[in-house]
Order: sequence, then C-alpha cells, then structure tokens
Amino acid sequence: MVFFFFFFFFFFVLVIICIQWWRDIIRESLYEGAHSFRVSRGLRLGVISFIISEFFFFVSFFWIYFYFRLSPDLRLGFSWPPMGVTVVNFIGVPFLNTLILLSSGFFITWSHYSLLLGRRSMINISYIFCLIMGVYFFVIQIYEYYELCFDFSDGVFGCSFFILTGFHGFHVIFGLIFLCLNYFRFLYSNFSFLRFYGLEYSIWYWHFVDLVWLFLYIFLYWWGI
Repeated sequence: MVFFFFFFFFFFVLVIICIQWWRDIIRESLYEGAHSFRVSRGLRLGVISFIISEFFFFVSFFWIYFYFRLSPDLRLGFSWPPMGVTVVNFIGVPFLNTLILLSSGFFITWSHYSLLLGRRSMINISYIFCLIMGVYFFVIQIYEYYELCFDFSDGVFGCSFFILTGFHGFHVIFGLIFLCLNYFRFLYSNFSFLRFYGLEYSIWYWHFVDLVWLFLYIFLYWWGI
C-alpha cells in the first residue's frame, strides 16, 4: 500500500513538472518569439540526448536479463526460464500488442506526413487513431499482467520481466501525455507545415517506445521461452 502511494505521488509530481515545463516552452515559442534558430537547435539536441539516455537506461536492464538468460546458474536450475515458471506465449497477447503499437507508430507518421501536405482533416483522423492504439496497448498490457502465472517476487525471471515491461509501460504513458499535449496544440492551430517542432519531438519519442517494444518482444517473449 505504501509502495503504491509513493508511486502515484511521484508520478503525479512528474506530470506536474512536465506540464509546467511544456507550458513555458510553448509560451516562449508562440508569444515571446524567443525560439531562434540557435535555440531550436539546442532544443533538438536536448531531445536527442534525452532519447539516447533513455535508450541506455533500457540497455542496463537488458544487460541484467542477458546475463542470467545466457548463463543460468544452480539457483535457476541451469535452465531458462527457471523450473516451475510458465512463460507467456509469444504468439498470443504479446504479438497482438506488437501489432497495436506498430500500428500506432504508422498512424502518427501518417499525421506527420499529412501535416507536411497541409491536410488538416487527415491529421485529425490519423492522430486520434494513434492515441486510441496507444491506450489500447496499455489496457492489453494490464490484462496480460492480470493473467500471468508469476509475479515480481518469482526470482530473476519475474523481476527482469516486470522491470522491463513495467518501465516500458511507464514510457508509453509518458508518450501518450506528450502526444495528447501536441494534439491539443494542433487543435488550437499552434503548428504549421513549416514549424512543428513539438509534434516532431513527440513522434521521435513514440518511435523510440516502438523500438524498445520490438526488442522486448524479440528477446523477452520470443527468445525468452
């Protein structure tokens, strides 16, 4: 109970910080005209550096997983997955989630392309489909957790599984918030076909989330059996 309290409390604080930071960035760009070419380039490099840091964040957890997956010791019964653990069928829910998340990436890319062509109605449709797919992915992930036959306390296998998929789910939530913010900015005509940095950064982040899930599906679900 205490764990959930602190989790939601710090998650709420994180969301508040993000909203205030995005508010200031939007205000500087739209109303103050402070985003010169040099400032925009700095923001772009900042977003790229942030995504790279997130990539290495997942690399550290994959490193742990590969260490025990490639050399299971006596405590794991010299087998992977450990004896008594029933793994998830990679053809079932994980494959469905892969199709859903890749479809959301396709729709957000379609929105980007439509913005370049100035097709406002097409942007609206494809963007909404992307958000629906993202929320649907998260709901299916929760359903998968509910149906699992192991939990976080089931040794290294359960710990690595829930850390990797759980942090990915957290990044999905953050990506959806980022996309929703830019969708409302689109509705208020904050973007044009020449200047849409905020939307572009959210698309980069969402494709990063897609890429991480592909690694999870291949190594955790398909190769992990």
